[in-house]
Amino acid sequence: MADYKLIGHDYTTPEMLAKVTGQAKFSEDIRADGMLFCKLLLSPMPHARVLKIDASEALAMNGVAAILTPDDLPEVTVPPAGLTPFALTGWTERALTKEPLYEGEPILAVAAVDEVTAAEAIEKIKVDLEPLPFVIDPLDALRPDGPNGRTQGNVFVGHVGIDSKDIQALKWTAKDFGEVAAGRLPWDAKATVETSVGDVEAGLKQADLVLDETFFIQSTAHQVLEPRSTFAYWQNGKLYLYGSTQSMIRSVGPIARWVGIEPSQLVYISEYSGGGFGSKINSYPYVAIPALLSKKTNRPVMLRISREAENYIGRMRPGFQARIKMGFRKDGRVTAIDSFIIEDPGPYELTGQAEQAAQVASNSYQPLATRFRGIYVATNTPPKGAQRAPGLPQSVSMFEPLISKAARKLGLDQVEIRKINAPSSDSKFGVREPLQNLTSAYVREALDRGAELFKWQERKQRVSQRSGPKVRGIGVSVGSFTAGSVGYDGLLLVKPDGKLYIHQGIGNFGALAVMDTARVAAEFLGMPWKQCEVVWGSSGKHVPWSSNSGGSQTAHAHSRANYATALDLKRKLQEIAAQQMGGSPEAYEVDNGYVYRKDNTGSSLAFAKAAELAIKLGGKYDGHEVPQQVNALTKASVAALAGQGLIGVAKDEFPRKGATQGFVAGFAEVELDLETGVYRIVDYTAVADAGTVLHPRNLGGQILGGSVEGFGHITTRNMIYERQSGRLVSRRMYQIRPPSILDVPLEMNWDAVNIPDPQTPVGIKGVGEPPVGAAAGAVLCAISDALSRVDKDIIYRTPVRLDRVLAALGSGKIHDLLAAYA
Repeated sequence: MADYKLIGHDYTTPEMLAKVTGQAKFSEDIRADGMLFCKLLLSPMPHARVLKIDASEALAMNGVAAILTPDDLPEVTVPPAGLTPFALTGWTERALTKEPLYEGEPILAVAAVDEVTAAEAIEKIKVDLEPLPFVIDPLDALRPDGPNGRTQGNVFVGHVGIDSKDIQALKWTAKDFGEVAAGRLPWDAKATVETSVGDVEAGLKQADLVLDETFFIQSTAHQVLEPRSTFAYWQNGKLYLYGSTQSMIRSVGPIARWVGIEPSQLVYISEYSGGGFGSKINSYPYVAIPALLSKKTNRPVMLRISREAENYIGRMRPGFQARIKMGFRKDGRVTAIDSFIIEDPGPYELTGQAEQAAQVASNSYQPLATRFRGIYVATNTPPKGAQRAPGLPQSVSMFEPLISKAARKLGLDQVEIRKINAPSSDSKFGVREPLQNLTSAYVREALDRGAELFKWQERKQRVSQRSGPKVRGIGVSVGSFTAGSVGYDGLLLVKPDGKLYIHQGIGNFGALAVMDTARVAAEFLGMPWKQCEVVWGSSGKHVPWSSNSGGSQTAHAHSRANYATALDLKRKLQEIAAQQMGGSPEAYEVDNGYVYRKDNTGSSLAFAKAAELAIKLGGKYDGHEVPQQVNALTKASVAALAGQGLIGVAKDEFPRKGATQGFVAGFAEVELDLETGVYRIVDYTAVADAGTVLHPRNLGGQILGGSVEGFGHITTRNMIYERQSGRLVSRRMYQIRPPSILDVPLEMNWDAVNIPDPQTPVGIKGVGEPPVGAAAGAVLCAISDALSRVDKDIIYRTPVRLDRVLAALGSGKIHDLLAAYA
């Protein structure tokens, strides 16, 4: 491993003091003279049409300044060609609607002098609603006479529901529902998506063991610490908006579109964001509400979202109803995977997570053949979208228990069966042709290291011995997910004060990538960290074009971009030194804030002096000339900084052959009381394949924090709807709570294989997502292992509530296995 001074070392991030002392300002903390507060009127029905709004009584109240209705919003624009499904997410959602498609969708907003007045005004507004057919359970929409969640149909067939051709009607037969009544998804039922690689039927025939099981995987809310509150005001024709998003510069375009302005008319500020977990990747439609009310009233406006409203509009992870077939040889090798998955994407668009779940299985288990069939059914539940590791927890909740079940039936060790099927650095994966190549995969190394730390063999012997009414089980799981993107820009500035200013366009939402990746630039310039300033948090601070802050992209993408930019700045420093002191640029080295001759360290040029000379030289040195290949936004930022010092600017153009994926191996032990059905997680260990370790303490936080989130998917987070009215029952935090400190082991262990990815400079891969799946799968497999001690089967429904454990211990049958939101 390289001997780095900054990379791979712990440090205190520059904004930590502000966070722990309360000086950090989140969007809800912003105040201004004369500001207004707004409240939302939410739909009380799961699907309705607004016939009439009477706001006269509210408008007559003292302190009420304005009302915003759907008619006040800008028109939805047609998306440009060539956008990815991810970029199209949320395209057709609007901040306010005349046809609410789920309970809790905003219909109108009121701005008043305080929140009490605004709330009282909401109560005085009369809205006449026409109830429309609604769907909570996707299977209900597929019944021959079942309702449709949208007036245009019941299934999504395009990437998003942009127009009517993307929504169609699909109904199953009475025979299909005979299978559903028996607790199985029907294999022969119609699907809207089918992909395959290899001959699945032949693979299943060649198998010595075929498992065929039906699963239900629950939808879960994001439950971010900071709701999506927004503060807005206008000044000199520009909108200044404080929001809570994961991405910073990548939020500018969507916000501008929702408000109906050009990106150049917006200054977006998001220095601190209280988490997002995928729900705030690049903004959300509701930012338009305070912005438009501010324009209407000519006063600053704050929209604070309540926890209850956040549970509605904050998006959710989609739930699955699925049937999986897996074929295994006697040695444990997976011969084929056949997946049929119904996804509940909510009312606006498909998320593609059903297919992503099948792709995760292709990556983690390397089946000789695979097929995916799927349906994306429109429901009148909150919109679904990316949630930390989209598709991964759902995938492992189905496939990992089957892997463990196969190991028991074939007499194989749980760790060894996963090593037999694990990918390596020359592996391919995917459920569509052409398959993707992995840039690197050190899963076997992670499994071996995890087994060593967890003392797998020793525990295996110990947990096999039952004592009284309690039994223990151990489980292992592999989580895999995308770990980086490429092609983004970096921007560095050395001012005459001698400091290195590292401009970052990524968000600051707790993952620390905005600070950690900045250290890559400092590392390769030999710059002491105390002489560096990270510039972040506002589009008005002239930052470069950056990746979305989500999908474990940023550590990989911006270690590359900042490395490329450090090389550009270093070359310019060498050229300036050569012009001043003679010789070629190659004769000079850069370190510790100086440029010096390699053969005479006494002959040097300080960064501060180089910055002064750059201003005199002009051109490419001080930012008056910019490389053509960088993004237009980066060019504009450089133009705004031109003449202030020595500028380094570059685009990541390093080659990459294949797809970058991160992996985590998780190991769990649970204790199960056979009399009460109560279980607890006793111990947990995780080992990551995340390439070069960038920041050890942060890596540990990502691994264990993601693991706790994975625990929640299996143990505590249950969404319940009242089927007759279509209303959410579990709307409070305590009803759908994430795990608390009482639900996790007091001590958990982590490690990393720390092997660089060869397809990226420095070797860094992202790791935010894989821990969630590894932990969810390991706990579920450990519960199944404990049940196997008394010859009981795995649990086919998440979360694993007490009643479901008791059912497994009793008849082994879960009532209404496939019923959604029960």
